[in-house]
Amino acid sequence: MTPSAPRQLTLPLPLPVSSDRADYLEDASNAEALAWIDQPDRWPGGRLAVFGPAGVGKSHLARAMGWRLIEGPTLRGLPDPAAGGTVLDDADAVAEERALLHLINLCAERGERLLLIGREAPARWPVALPDLASRLRATTAIGIGRPGDALLGALLAKHFADRQLRVAPEVQAWLVARLSREASALAEAAARLDRAALVARAPVTRALARAALAGWDGFGEGADDDASETLHSPPSPQVPALL
Repeated sequence: MTPSAPRQLTLPLPLPVSSDRADYLEDASNAEALAWIDQPDRWPGGRLAVFGPAGVGKSHLARAMGWRLIEGPTLRGLPDPAAGGTVLDDADAVAEERALLHLINLCAERGERLLLIGREAPARWPVALPDLASRLRATTAIGIGRPGDALLGALLAKHFADRQLRVAPEVQAWLVARLSREASALAEAAARLDRAALVARAPVTRALARAALAGWDGFGEGADDDASETLHSPPSPQVPALL
């Protein structure tokens, strides 16, 4: 008996998270925020807050500034002066209110730009210090909404291109209609499909995607799915890589 070939192991390789401002795709949901981000000299008092739900790219924006980045829960004491400015991500999760108040005051005294990132507008943050509440209410706040279909489609295509994974446009459109409308869900879906395609040694079809994503919270079946489609369906022809 001829020994069978050893099964090839697939190693999931994490892709680096881009911090390039050019990689941040624009649509109606974030256009106003991007316009403010790109003109820090316009920020009233040198301070701006950007807020929105999880998965809309706030942390990507924070890193794309190229400024000193502080995670809100880790804020303690007074930081040293920073070139350009300071970004406080998860600013609404700061554990020490007085540290946030000192940071706001310090940046104002030094003439440094300060960008606050959170899920709610600063005026809604539940703070106890009156001085801090006053400064937060005075901070210009710009919201980012849920992305539209065009942005979701472009973002999913970019995740596939980054992984050099060929997925037909009609399959991508099918996925966008069923995936959670969050950037993080699209990235996770691309990673799962990449692994599934490597294991199956087959292109990403609807059938393969349905099997790979079944049971995951970020994926929901559509009412128009063809129930007769199975993993034994003929593979789709290859399409050019999305570059």
